[in-house]
Amino acid sequence: MIIQFSRLILVSILSVIATSLFAQADQLTIDSCYILARQHYPQIKKQDLIAKSGAYSLENAARVYLPQLTINGQATYQSQTIDFRDVLPAAPANSIPTLSRDQYKIQAEISQQIYDGGVTQNQKELIRANEAIRQQSLEVDLNALKDRVNQIYFSILLMAEQLKQNEIRKNDLQGALDKASAAFKQGSGFRSNVDELKAELLNVDMTGIEFKSNRKAYLNMLSLLIGRPLDETTELQQPAPQPVVTEINRPELKRFDLEKETFNIREKQLKSEYLPKLNAFVQGAYGRPTLNFIDNAFGTWWLAGIRFNWALGNLYSLKNNKALLAIDRQNQDIEKETFLFNTHLNLSQENVNINKYSALIQKDDSAISLRASVSLSAKAQLDNGVITVHEYINKLNDENLSRQLRILHHIQLLQALYNYKTTSGN
Repeated sequence: MIIQFSRLILVSILSVIATSLFAQADQLTIDSCYILARQHYPQIKKQDLIAKSGAYSLENAARVYLPQLTINGQATYQSQTIDFRDVLPAAPANSIPTLSRDQYKIQAEISQQIYDGGVTQNQKELIRANEAIRQQSLEVDLNALKDRVNQIYFSILLMAEQLKQNEIRKNDLQGALDKASAAFKQGSGFRSNVDELKAELLNVDMTGIEFKSNRKAYLNMLSLLIGRPLDETTELQQPAPQPVVTEINRPELKRFDLEKETFNIREKQLKSEYLPKLNAFVQGAYGRPTLNFIDNAFGTWWLAGIRFNWALGNLYSLKNNKALLAIDRQNQDIEKETFLFNTHLNLSQENVNINKYSALIQKDDSAISLRASVSLSAKAQLDNGVITVHEYINKLNDENLSRQLRILHHIQLLQALYNYKTTSGN
């Protein structure tokens, strides 16, 4: 009950945090998306089910120490009974009882477990351990949602930044078009210049439509993932770059540790299986014959005592069972080693991506500075009639391409940093 209450409090706190983050100027952060996606994912409902299942199993295991009532009955017919005339030939014939061949008994027994060699205690420990493993496995599944959030979130950011750059390009072209139109009206320009700029503006508009459409599609995907309505007015906050932490804190590691605990419990179970068992019992019965079998009449009887049981047959398989347990431990060690190997491999790849995009951004900055200088000079040359509109558009497109690449590499760097963070579990 305490665990369930703690989980309820945690979920409530997370819900309040996520709601407050979401409510601030209708702006989403990547951390709030993590929380909302976790809350909205259908598998989150398994948390309470796993807890309830564990509680029921523990309750059932504890009931072994409650008095156990057993009722059974039987009716038999046997081929012969004891003939007292064979053992007491001198006794008068009418004084010797005759036992019936049809015999009946209905019996009730109440038994109380006194000592079971630790079987029940080990069973309860194993139930708790398995519940913890199931909860941690659920945590692993929920943690995987971060990868989906990363992919969609940074795609939306990329589309938004590309839209902004597309608008800047559109403004530059519109300024050139205004000047070309004025020159044409004054008779100092050509219609071809005006038409070429209009055509290029149409290309910019089509590019903008594509960016908007892609952003809307990604917003719809994110809306379904986090369970919140999103529209084109929703803004996503660009996250700050994250430091690279090499330590691995994935929930899978905790699950491996929990699984390792079960091996210790299973080992104790093997020992408890060949320990003696002791219980007390009381029997009451009605039938024929009674404990006084000389009397052939129906009657009642009872008896009480202590029952001792020591099944040594489990010793025959103990050695092999320990060997099987050791194999399971080795398999688990191999699974953990494989997981760490793959995780380090993924982290290595993400680290390569981080270094690559960092280097590309530096080159992008230099290229943008040069292209901007060329575009500025080209604009002045266009105003003075030194170059054609077509040449100016080419210079402007070169600058725009450099800026778009800078935006792409910046978002890719952020995504690589957050992918690294998610992969390492930090």
